[in-house]
Amino acid sequence: MNDRKQPGRLLCVLGMHRSGTSCLTGSLQEAGLELGDFHSWNPHNRKGNRENQKIVDLNDAVLAANNAAWDRPVERVEWPIHLSLQAKDLIASYEAADVFCFKDPRTLLTLDGWIEAFPRLEFIGIFRDPRAVSQSLHNRSGMPKADGYALWEAYNRRLFSYWERYQFPVLCFDDEQRVFLENLRGVLRHKRFVTELGSFDFYDPRMKAAVVEDSQDFPESCDELYKNLQQIAC
Repeated sequence: MNDRKQPGRLLCVLGMHRSGTSCLTGSLQEAGLELGDFHSWNPHNRKGNRENQKIVDLNDAVLAANNAAWDRPVERVEWPIHLSLQAKDLIASYEAADVFCFKDPRTLLTLDGWIEAFPRLEFIGIFRDPRAVSQSLHNRSGMPKADGYALWEAYNRRLFSYWERYQFPVLCFDDEQRVFLENLRGVLRHKRFVTELGSFDFYDPRMKAAVVEDSQDFPESCDELYKNLQQIAC
């Protein structure tokens, strides 16, 4: 029997790397959600990716146990028991929070184990144009654009599949700032994550440095999935 305590509510931000997850998570923190220990700066994100390193390390360990990695996903991921217990202990350390929120894009690859450990886990999703994501990955680490497209599709097929199962709010990072923040306010009110909302200052248009360009090698499968995500977006 598990007697570990948990925060009042547990929220996970779901989205692909370079897709606005940091912007969304920073804005959620501004609204009053607890992130615990997080990165407030890194070389590729001036305001920090807002990731809890312990959660990142945990997801990396789960992936490694399945001969996978953030850029080498596998179809099915099994959680070793000791890592599942580690996740429960980690979340229990934030039991004082009314709403504890965490973000790590890798979670889309390990999510089944998180859901099994925390059946009341809630979600907010976010996505971005695959051409912008592929370009951003290329700018950051030299990843070939074709590999970026394939990775975008692997992550976002999971996002769409989980949305079909749980019907959670999904935001589009391609929306202009005013629309994006208006949609976020609507989600926060509807889900009652906070009682009062002030102005959001975390959003920075410079987070969208990658330019979307038409490309002859843009996969049709990515285009179709992107359109499906746009249809379910807030």
